[in-house]
Amino acid sequence: MSGGKKYVSSVTPVGDVRPSQLLWTYGPGALIDMPSLSVVTQGIDRWDRDRCPPITEARLLTAVKKVLGPQVESMRMPPLPNKESSDPFSAEARIGVPVRPFPRWLRCVKCGMLAEYDAGLFEVKESRFRPENTRFVHKMCQGSKRDKPAKDADAVPARFLLACRNGHLDDFPWRYYVHGGTNNCTGGLRFFESGASLQTENLWVKCDACDAKRNLAQAFGKAGKENLPACRGRHPHLDKYDPSCDEDAKGVLLGATNSWFPITLSALAIPLSRDPIIQLVQDGWDNFSDVESVFEVKAIIKVLVKNAILPGIDQYSPDEVWDVIDAINKGEIGGTVTQEDIKGPEWDVFIDPNPPTDWPHFLSEATSVPNKYKKQISNVLLLKRLREVNALIGFTRVEAPEESNNPDEQPPMAPLCNDSPNWVPASQVHGEGIFIRFDEQALNQWEKIPAVQAINESLFNGHKGWRLARKLTPEDGYPGIRYVLLHTISHLLIRELALECGYNAASIRERIYGDTSGENKQAGVLIYTAAVDSDGTLGGLVELGKAENLERLLHQALNRARVCSSDPLCSEHNPEKDRSLHAAACHACTFAAETSCEKNNRYLDRALVVPTLDNDGAAFFGTDI
Repeated sequence: MSGGKKYVSSVTPVGDVRPSQLLWTYGPGALIDMPSLSVVTQGIDRWDRDRCPPITEARLLTAVKKVLGPQVESMRMPPLPNKESSDPFSAEARIGVPVRPFPRWLRCVKCGMLAEYDAGLFEVKESRFRPENTRFVHKMCQGSKRDKPAKDADAVPARFLLACRNGHLDDFPWRYYVHGGTNNCTGGLRFFESGASLQTENLWVKCDACDAKRNLAQAFGKAGKENLPACRGRHPHLDKYDPSCDEDAKGVLLGATNSWFPITLSALAIPLSRDPIIQLVQDGWDNFSDVESVFEVKAIIKVLVKNAILPGIDQYSPDEVWDVIDAINKGEIGGTVTQEDIKGPEWDVFIDPNPPTDWPHFLSEATSVPNKYKKQISNVLLLKRLREVNALIGFTRVEAPEESNNPDEQPPMAPLCNDSPNWVPASQVHGEGIFIRFDEQALNQWEKIPAVQAINESLFNGHKGWRLARKLTPEDGYPGIRYVLLHTISHLLIRELALECGYNAASIRERIYGDTSGENKQAGVLIYTAAVDSDGTLGGLVELGKAENLERLLHQALNRARVCSSDPLCSEHNPEKDRSLHAAACHACTFAAETSCEKNNRYLDRALVVPTLDNDGAAFFGTDI
């Protein structure tokens, strides 16, 4: 599939997806549910690494190595197909990401027969010119009563599966379930419906040999624990089982969002040196770290230029590059980036009084602060060019990864391959953004307001209740009241900007800088485009960051946030009562698209930003609306 085609086998293409979807939606271990076929993306050890273009971003690679180990050598994009080849039978047309059919159980749409696809009852109908039409058929089907003329009928995936919190995924145990446990009956199974609706109590599986039958309602919820077998520890994308799994298997539907949650790391490509050649060498240090002479440098530069890796390195001679490498090795230059904190260096660049103004992946311009909000905002930076790199490091099932720095509190991360990976899938986004830094003195005064402290206590109690309900350490992971304020302002602006900037709301993302643990306290938001697979910008977002436009948009956003269409319920929401992670916030006023928010719409409260019906004493912009 785009970023490569997906295959049932090495020779059967089955469709296309965008490269970015192989990180966020259809990565290793994820199911791809197509109209006539369902497949699982196999582990990255099955991918053709040589077809995957590398992505260079030193800081992010360091963060990936911290999680997965020092053996990780690179981050790479999914394989890209050869668009120039029009022959679907050529080797170039078969470039893609390997998949295999899953679930293995198929259902005939005519007679309802349930069987595994390799049981000899089904065959693949391949469509080379329209890969998305590739499907399985039930050979010589005679209808449910076996009284129809024999002819091929379409077979579709059985839409029930088992998954567990340890990241395992398995076929639904049809024989075990219909017979109420382990049984020696080997009769054929059939799936049928008994009512007009498709509720689980109207969906049945029946054994032709012993007439045992059972509806699917008993496979979910509390009843599922009694009627389903123990988890077998299956990883279908790795072709292996983990016999040590002790989690309860749960019934899930094919296509359910809780069957695959990606775990990713991201970083902005920022300049770490004023000297362009030093920056280039640092960015591509993985290519230069082992060189011992200028002759090796010359050969490496040829390879980098030929494969379009490290753009701009061809502007410098091998001798110049070698001098920088030698200086780094001797400690005369800062060397490679090893910071474990990804956002810290970004913040340092954004608040630099003289930020780098022109770099291959970073072009910034300081602009004036809106006159009306000079008390709250200290400076605004227009980022006319930026690049964000995302890396996939694993995934979870059933439960999404929790916001915690303690690995023991997170659902176990399922692996991308059988052994320790030496590379990870990655993608990059080229775009533009607006950075807003808020006044530290104004924030310090605001944090001391009793009404703000009361909201902070309420949110913290809701946070503790939410974590206790999930058997997590209650005090850990709370980002602080400053973060909640910045996060809410960001969401309000994203909703307003999306109406005017030319990008849809799901293509605008945020990065919140609210860490107060260090000497240099952070207080800023970056709102930027995340239009995946784009190599340029529309310019509309940066234009709206200029003082006259930002003042108008911020004024509109704040006014719009004062009253929600769900008020008074929204403004009166108490996180302590329902153990939630937000206060006065909902889909009608503050929530953003999941692709935009870095906290999954948690830790939001518009009462901290503007006066609301329930609270008019905690607003950061109380008198300046």
